[in-house]
Amino acid sequence: MIGDALSHASLAGVSAGLIMSINPVLGAIIACILAALSVEAIRKKIPQYSEVSIAIITSACVGLAGVLSGFIKNVTSFNSFLFGSIVAISDIEVKMTIIVSIVVIISTILLYKELMYISFDEESAKLSGVNVSAINFVFTILTAITVSVASRTVGALIVSSLMVVPVATSIQVSRSYKQVIIISVLYAFFEVVIGLTMSYYIRINGAGLKPGGTIVLIAVIGFLLTSAIKNIIRK
Repeated sequence: MIGDALSHASLAGVSAGLIMSINPVLGAIIACILAALSVEAIRKKIPQYSEVSIAIITSACVGLAGVLSGFIKNVTSFNSFLFGSIVAISDIEVKMTIIVSIVVIISTILLYKELMYISFDEESAKLSGVNVSAINFVFTILTAITVSVASRTVGALIVSSLMVVPVATSIQVSRSYKQVIIISVLYAFFEVVIGLTMSYYIRINGAGLKPGGTIVLIAVIGFLLTSAIKNIIRK
């Protein structure tokens, strides 16, 4: 859910970046971090209704993106962030993606036990001495940066789907928390590679496939195939 909120926040940041003539991805990163911190701040104020904070930030970001998009002159550049674009990716954005990937992998390895504990029972983790606030802060910031960087390739409207569907697929065949993480990453990786390859080479009436939409549809197909195969094996 927070990924969905941040994907809309990235659109607001992209709009602001295009208006101010700065790198849209940088604008998306700043907007996502601010939105993520806002979610955490509201969540702490009303912990019993933590989902409300996500809905509030999502609504605010959608409204802001809608207002700012009306002042954008280069509409084509903005549209490339909605569903993703291969040709629009710059060398700097490729390097940013690599750096973010390395940071996320290292952080996940170092904080593996804490993240697992918090995922299952945040209150127990807090009572056992885990610095829940710090871990949540790091996790939220990493999520914000990941969503903003991925918005160019996958598309801001679809990046949240890529965060959910591979995990849902992985849960069906995994037997532990670690397996869910590893298998979902493998699923997502191959789905992105296949989706990008298809969107690059396939042309229908001179028009190409949108990368983000293609990737998510492949992810959904992977989910359905995994479910079908699992049911057949059970029988």
